[in-house]
Amino acid sequence: MANELWGPLAGLIGTWESDWGGLDVAFHNDQGKIHETPYRERTTFKPFGPVDNGEQYLYGLDYRTAAWREGEENPFHTEVGYWMWDAKNKQVTRCFVIPRAQALIAGATVEPDATSFRLEARIGSNTYGILSNQHIDEVAHSTRFDVTVSYTDDSFTYDETTEIEHKKYPSVVMHTDRNTLKLVSREE
Repeated sequence: MANELWGPLAGLIGTWESDWGGLDVAFHNDQGKIHETPYRERTTFKPFGPVDNGEQYLYGLDYRTAAWREGEENPFHTEVGYWMWDAKNKQVTRCFVIPRAQALIAGATVEPDATSFRLEARIGSNTYGILSNQHIDEVAHSTRFDVTVSYTDDSFTYDETTEIEHKKYPSVVMHTDRNTLKLVSREE
């Protein structure tokens, strides 16, 4: 499999894990305040493609991630989705859903050999946007998402922020997640 077909996503192919280096900073309904939660994580990126989309040809990574709080058997956060590379237009797109019935597509123009890049999504955008179920939209309206990704041969780091207009908190909440994961295996 020719890794250059996946452009800046090629280096993510594989399984990545972290110990307790992850940090989730978010509003906790049960506590009524912003709280920091350390977590461990496992993410897999499996390559596929090409996807023939008319005149557009995409190569992608099917990804799945789960994060656990210390002492808990079940993950407190999961995602499933795709990271896509459009070489002709130099576009990286990350599309995913979380089991709170939210979907997001973030993207940006990225150079093919980049090992660091930033993707964004905005509420109301027809291309890189955010959708939520009715309840979440009414009580914790997500308006912006961005993630900065960087990787080396054996580490993958992300730092992401979701801006939320939370009805139970007096101001906008900046929900952040950041982690550095280490390569466990390279699947190609």
